[in-house]
Amino acid sequence: MKRVSTRAALVALSLAISGCVTINIYFPAAAAEKAADRIIDEVWQLKPDAATKEGERSR
Repeated sequence: MKRVSTRAALVALSLAISGCVTINIYFPAAAAEKAADRIIDEVWQLKPDAATKEGERSR
């Protein structure tokens, strides 16, 4: 078996280390909270027809 050269070992080690990098993305808390509130409002809004149909189904 051939002996691995020092240069090849360093290249392999560099590639292995660079493959383990984690990128963290931070969002401003106020903007994230505002977006969450908007999504919740959109989800909870029901049309009047849909609300009565849902009420009839549950009876």
